[in-house]
Amino acid sequence: MKLYKTLSLVLIAASSSILISCGSTAQTTVTKVDGSLNQEVIAHEYQGLKRTVAIARFSNETEYAKGAFYDKENDPLGKQAIDILSAKLAARGKFILLERADADKIQAEVEKNGGSSQKVPADYLIIGSITEFGRKTTGEVGFISRSKTQTVEAGVSLRLVDVRTGQVIYSEEGKGQAETNSSTTLGMGGVQGYDATLSDKAISAAIEKLVDNIEQTCMDRPWKSYFLSYDKDGIIIAGGTKQGVKVGSVLPVYERGKQVKNPQTGMMIELPGKKVASLTVLSVGGSSVTDEYAIVDLTEGSVDSANLANYVIQDK
Repeated sequence: MKLYKTLSLVLIAASSSILISCGSTAQTTVTKVDGSLNQEVIAHEYQGLKRTVAIARFSNETEYAKGAFYDKENDPLGKQAIDILSAKLAARGKFILLERADADKIQAEVEKNGGSSQKVPADYLIIGSITEFGRKTTGEVGFISRSKTQTVEAGVSLRLVDVRTGQVIYSEEGKGQAETNSSTTLGMGGVQGYDATLSDKAISAAIEKLVDNIEQTCMDRPWKSYFLSYDKDGIIIAGGTKQGVKVGSVLPVYERGKQVKNPQTGMMIELPGKKVASLTVLSVGGSSVTDEYAIVDLTEGSVDSANLANYVIQDK
């Protein structure tokens, strides 16, 4: 009798253990093409000079979602990529982002209010496309369990163009993958259905690495500003708080180098100029990128006020 009770208790315990482990489980993993887990960058407030960047276009060059009524100008995948890239660049806090994709809509609203928008030039232009996009579902069926894996893979290509020269200064392709796994045991629980968010995660993972390189490329190149006026009322230069110009900042002034034609490329290039002065920021003003300015004091060297176009304020 005791043996029977003992066996009963063992069977009950085993059954309980199995039932506890039964049910559905799901896990989502997002990785880049190099295998590293995708981690969002939590940026600290950037204190330096900012670069002005615009996203010219982001097209979908794959065959995904291109049916009989496909509209290239309103491709959801391309617009999704623009939004993801814009959000990631903004999170870095090192860029002034200009709207180009929906510029016509912004212009229409400005005109409705009786105003006129000012066309702000960007330092750098980003041109991108989704070159790969695919989804697959795999599964396994065992004696007491079954599992299902949904995988989305995306490839994104970006080019970074220096607006002043029209030269592509950075180009790369990034790939990302997102997958979700679900399983059931002894028929209990349910296998996860279609997960539409995997598309977002895969594109985001593909873009993440490229954003790191865009940031590095832009920040490695000097920030530039120019004289607005130089007279008895004071010295004023372009740029203010939104561009990272702060009271007390010391900015070097360079005389422009001469323009020469590079016979190797056929392009005109500007040779490095020599430093001729230093400016100290006294105050800043303006409410937007278009009208920001800084009042400065010439604390070192000299500048020909009659030929302000010969100078560039450049911080490396």
